[in-house]
Amino acid sequence: MDAAGTASLTARENTPPRAMIIGAGITGMQAALDIANAGYEVVLVEKLPSIGGRMAQISETFPTLDCAQCIMTPRTVEVGQHPYIHLITHSEIESIVGEIGDFRVRIRRDAAGVNWDLCTGCGLCVEKCPKRVTAEFEMQMGRRKAIYTLSPQAVPNKPVIDRENCIYYATGKCRVCERFCPTGAIDFDQAATHIEERVDIIIVATGYDLYDQALLPEYGGGDVPDVISGLAFERLLSASGPTAGKVRRPSDGKEPKEVVFIQCAGSRDPEKAMPYCSTICCMYTAKHAMLYKHRVHDGQAYVFYIDIRSGGKRYEEFVQRAMEEDKVRYIRGKVSRLFRDGDQVVVWGVDTLTGRPIEIAADLVVLATAIVPRAETRDLARMLDITIDAHGFLVEADMHLDPVGTGRPGVFVAGAAIGPRDIPEVVALGSAAAARALSLFTRWTREKALAEGVAHAI
Repeated sequence: MDAAGTASLTARENTPPRAMIIGAGITGMQAALDIANAGYEVVLVEKLPSIGGRMAQISETFPTLDCAQCIMTPRTVEVGQHPYIHLITHSEIESIVGEIGDFRVRIRRDAAGVNWDLCTGCGLCVEKCPKRVTAEFEMQMGRRKAIYTLSPQAVPNKPVIDRENCIYYATGKCRVCERFCPTGAIDFDQAATHIEERVDIIIVATGYDLYDQALLPEYGGGDVPDVISGLAFERLLSASGPTAGKVRRPSDGKEPKEVVFIQCAGSRDPEKAMPYCSTICCMYTAKHAMLYKHRVHDGQAYVFYIDIRSGGKRYEEFVQRAMEEDKVRYIRGKVSRLFRDGDQVVVWGVDTLTGRPIEIAADLVVLATAIVPRAETRDLARMLDITIDAHGFLVEADMHLDPVGTGRPGVFVAGAAIGPRDIPEVVALGSAAAARALSLFTRWTREKALAEGVAHAI
């Protein structure tokens, strides 16, 4: 028996193996379901009030154009109802100590201002709340209440109070949500709580963020109206988004007739931004242009690109479909500058195939901004004593032979926390990490049974 097996049998010999997964996006959910369906307990920790991660913000998926919510909602419901998954949302990891077979994790659960044990998720408090603020989930384009759930499909479907924007916390007045709550679930005095969990293995699946547009001066630095990120465009396309699926530009709500999509905004730019390719931008930009044309039939979509990287099953055919069937105009070249002129955004670029300068007066500009790791990934790596690369992504033990392992026994990594990945790949990595955990659990369970059998025989 090796050191890993010995540690587990010594520390956890009277307890069935348990796993902790940090991050409840599609990667973390897949890993959790694989482990839980094998009969082992999972502690699933998520920073946001509900699960689903970035996929919850996406409208359709490439290359099939399937509804993302139709794919994901059954998964989120299954995770929320699974008897072997202990879901801890609105929470962050504070410390991790121990070793394989005996990790001790301290979790801080932020105060929701709502007693979720009493809350039925009826939504009356949200309906009656008088305060409206900008919605982060809608990429700053929509509005939400000071008491809110992230989306209509939220799991768990329990609201939280935004203390920074709540009238009561600011002035001591209001309490409208409390008056209308039929179960008395509102608890303004609720404080953050701490939870201690002991687990045998940990899977880190913290996902990704987008490169800050303010750091891209050539694309307006985040200050030019109607220049938005690809994820913001996803929300415009979504039926549950701020425009109910209609393509409307944020500044005035008009339907854009000329839309420019700019790829590699912050990617493949070692001098000014990130040197690496963000992997998925070529595909989701083609999807965006295609879906735009499906909604605005008389509109024109332009795509500025360096080159097209469409390596995946039916990916190249998908890009060709955008060009040939939906008449998306692809322009090989970089954009040098864009600026506001009246109610339009003027885009200056060069077509490197012809050598000619290009100027387009666009109604809307969509940036395929670089994918970057979440800020908390670096803190988790420090707690777990695992390696990150120069950009903050987690480093796998061997990208060829051990793509989910790390240098620390019992700690696995998966999904976009390792680097930019598309949905099929992050799901596969989630299952791979779960398989590694289950191989340990099965072995430990078998060794325990053999040890008990020998002891009984004696």
